[in-house]
Amino acid sequence: MVMSQLQQRRKFKVLVAKLGLDGHDRGAKVVARALRDAGLDVVYLGVHQTPDNVVRTAIEEDVDVIGISILSGSHIELVSDLMKKLKEHGLDIPVIVGGVIPPQDYDELKKLGVVEVMGPGTPLSKVVEVYTKLAEEYRRRKEKEGGAK
Repeated sequence: MVMSQLQQRRKFKVLVAKLGLDGHDRGAKVVARALRDAGLDVVYLGVHQTPDNVVRTAIEEDVDVIGISILSGSHIELVSDLMKKLKEHGLDIPVIVGGVIPPQDYDELKKLGVVEVMGPGTPLSKVVEVYTKLAEEYRRRKEKEGGAK
């Protein structure tokens, strides 16, 4: 696979985290590993994260995409809080939500600002493709804006 000029300068960096009290992280670890194997730089925060911690880490690590895994059923509330925190910091980092999300909630998550929702069974090749595409778009947008977040 030929790397774009953006990737050659610095690997795309993504953050993967579990928001809330959900302690089951096998899917998030599989996604993080697939992204790492595809050449992305992955910051894995693990379980029991808060929106504040995710945003703080996204800023500190200068990530290109945020991936959130939720299985607990509290996805609307937690993602709403996360998106508010990102906005408060003036950040437009693309957010992907995965996990056991009822299809009827996909539109609501997208209204909150989530770029993509990926449920169980999403092929890892698609996961890698979407993360990479969003990271490249975000990096280009940042470079166009002169590095402003």
